[in-house]
Amino acid sequence: MNRTGEGLPVVVGISGASGSAIANGVIDALLEMRRPVVVTASAAARMVWHQEMDISFGEALENWGDAGDFTYYAPADIQAPIASGSFPTHSMAIVPCSMSTVAAIAHGFSDNLIRRAADVCIKERRPLTIVPRETPLSAIHLENMAALARLGITVLPPEPPFYLKPQSLDDVVEYIVQKTLASLGLIDTLPEAMQYDGPPGSQG
Repeated sequence: MNRTGEGLPVVVGISGASGSAIANGVIDALLEMRRPVVVTASAAARMVWHQEMDISFGEALENWGDAGDFTYYAPADIQAPIASGSFPTHSMAIVPCSMSTVAAIAHGFSDNLIRRAADVCIKERRPLTIVPRETPLSAIHLENMAALARLGITVLPPEPPFYLKPQSLDDVVEYIVQKTLASLGLIDTLPEAMQYDGPPGSQG
């Protein structure tokens, strides 16, 4: 169920890190919820997409455009509406989020539309979730993410829910998608199949 602000667009930034399937899943889920969606993706993100996905990024853009209220802006388009705090949005997810994007946001370096849109969310106090992709994490990475967490940003690493015994990579991706939606306040609870209800035989 959608909460307040259901008519406002959700911004999705895609940076150059592994995890294109999660970005695809988040955008698909938002469009299925009939949410307006605004997407921007870096050049590196498109390169990673080409390596990881079965369809091109251009084909994905066409599919999203056919599926609902969808807008795409190039990462260099700093004149795009999402670069201004006066343009109302509900929230933003950066998925996946590279460590260079984490560092830039943590230090207010808004050199592309993804980072500027994130900066807008921070200054306007709108929900912002990042799905960081790197392992192992250095002290620099951790310090930058800690700085974002102190600002109220949700840091949501794409960790598999082993306790739910996922049967495929698709199961893991869908879990992260739903956790992302929940972190932005777009759904009240995770689907029942994704909720932990104790060890087997503990009910009743």
